[in-house]
Amino acid sequence: MAKVDEMKQQEAAIGEAVSKTEAFFENHSKAFVWGIVALLVVVVGLYGLRKLVVEPRAEKASELIAEAQYHFEQENPNYELALNGDENGAGFLTVIEQYGSTPAGNLAKHYAGICYLKSGDLESALDYLQQFSPVKGLPGQIVNAQNIGLQGDIAVEKGDYEAAVKLFEKAAKSSDNLYTTPLYLRKMGLALKALGRNAEATAAFEKILAAYPASVDAREAEKLIAE
Repeated sequence: MAKVDEMKQQEAAIGEAVSKTEAFFENHSKAFVWGIVALLVVVVGLYGLRKLVVEPRAEKASELIAEAQYHFEQENPNYELALNGDENGAGFLTVIEQYGSTPAGNLAKHYAGICYLKSGDLESALDYLQQFSPVKGLPGQIVNAQNIGLQGDIAVEKGDYEAAVKLFEKAAKSSDNLYTTPLYLRKMGLALKALGRNAEATAAFEKILAAYPASVDAREAEKLIAE
């Protein structure tokens, strides 16, 4: 009998809980409806923003950066023209100014840093290289490595070998491949030699020989170890 009474009490409690839940939804139905409507508006708005604003801007930025890249990548690069553009086409600085938040605008910051570095303006080069945001994917990783490595080159130019060692080490680790990794390991080793840390430098060169024996830098590493 006690068990029956207990079951009845549980059923009553469940019924009361359901009734309270139903009452809650009835009393707050408008709020829930408007909440759902607001969420849909946000979702649709974001979709529209992407389709009507973000994607067209990204496409336009890609068109403009192609003009600057042409001057940058030709056999005899015109870094000044690539950077500033002319009446016939935009330069990297224009892409950054107008479309800096797009992927092409981000890449333009990296290119602009290289252009300034080629012209000898180390401060502007470092400024734009540091503005670049790392990107995902294999091609992007190589650009990331180059960007950090160029900052290391600037540190060497300034005689700051401690900073150069850290930057070259970071560049080597940012992308594991046959081209940039041994290159920046070698540069790290050279910066370590400049600091008189010869044992660490040798270890960097030996790592190239062990992990990347087919790389161009492996031959240089052999010579540096012999020295």
